[in-house]
Amino acid sequence: MFTYLKQIWNSKDLRYKILFTIAIIVLYRFIAHITVPGANIDALKSVSDRNQLLEMFSLLTGGSTENFSIVLMGISPYINASIIIQLLTVISPKLEALSKEGESGRKKINSYTRWLTLPLAFLQSYGMIVLLNSQTRTAIPIISDVTDPTVVLPIMLTVTAGTILLVWLGEQITEKGIGNGISLIIFASIISSVPQMVGQGLFLAQEDESKLIPFIAVVLITVILITIVILVNEAQRRVPITYAGRGIRARSDQAFLPIRINQAGMIPIIFAVALTSFPGILGQFLVNAKSVWLQSIGSSMTTLFQPNTLPYLGVYFLLVIAFTFFYVSITFNPEQIAENIQKRGGYIPGIRPGIQTTEYIGKISNRLTFFGALFLAFIAISPVAINFVFQTSGIGSVPLLISGAGIIIIVGVVLELIRQINAQLVMHDYKKFY
Repeated sequence: MFTYLKQIWNSKDLRYKILFTIAIIVLYRFIAHITVPGANIDALKSVSDRNQLLEMFSLLTGGSTENFSIVLMGISPYINASIIIQLLTVISPKLEALSKEGESGRKKINSYTRWLTLPLAFLQSYGMIVLLNSQTRTAIPIISDVTDPTVVLPIMLTVTAGTILLVWLGEQITEKGIGNGISLIIFASIISSVPQMVGQGLFLAQEDESKLIPFIAVVLITVILITIVILVNEAQRRVPITYAGRGIRARSDQAFLPIRINQAGMIPIIFAVALTSFPGILGQFLVNAKSVWLQSIGSSMTTLFQPNTLPYLGVYFLLVIAFTFFYVSITFNPEQIAENIQKRGGYIPGIRPGIQTTEYIGKISNRLTFFGALFLAFIAISPVAINFVFQTSGIGSVPLLISGAGIIIIVGVVLELIRQINAQLVMHDYKKFY
């Protein structure tokens, strides 16, 4: 371990990228604690303490909702914009063609996503401000008068600018840092809540010794879940490929096509969290409408889509599966892979090149994606199942240190970060020969 860290430190470029990434993350966490001017924090705490939907939404905002930060929405508008653009990529031939143009096409699609983030962030900022303001039970609201444009408009612009700032910081990490900036921003948001959870658990255990065993159980379960996610995330099916040798006496080369069980990584979880929390939040917004039938719809949506209810978990479960298949269908192209194998003079033993190879690879990918999607969905709802077991056994409700979705996101980001660092180390060693 020490040798590995020493290698990282000796690489000047990699050292700079890591330090730059850490500096950006520290800056982000500092910004997350800057409260919007004029907000009543005491009123906001009364909301966050009793609203499970907002706690779920905080998964992507790093607790920004708890102190009405200038980055109140985190990068959730960017995630919503990404979902819309990816859906349009399947529908629009122009966007589909752009997605196949490699790096230049990816940059154009990212540009469209950024531009779409701006209006989404502006509209979502008003919804979040009104929603949070309507949930207070104190005499003083969070914002004095949300109906006054001179009061609410500056706050909307501030919160929108905060989201755009986070997207820009994420892109700086991608370009000048270690890479995967948006994922690292989400990673920092999730990790930031762990010390608080550990502190609360230790405090409760100190006050009441009967809480010590549940706390230890939660820590062990969290470690076990992380280990299982790592093992499944790295598991793969190796499809054998034979490349014909050149010349009369040339020997054939053997290779493998690795197809991972979890090809989609953490993307389906991020998309599912963003969409699943939307109906409940919209319902809480409609509850305060003047129309009676809108209040009725809002009340029904709020009741049905509360976390830990069957409709919420069912939609969450199905969305994770659906987004897994959708994302894999975009990123994994069996026809192109089969064509590349054939161009290099390769074939899968027992399978004819061409259509049969495409169908064979596609069949394997679909099977692995099915198991990977089920795994992601079960891990995502595992905290609810674990809490149910605790409650039925008389232990009581004991939340995990990290949610199931958070575990998958953290493992995905850390493993990808390790791959990025190893690739940089290989490049550093390779340059020594020149």
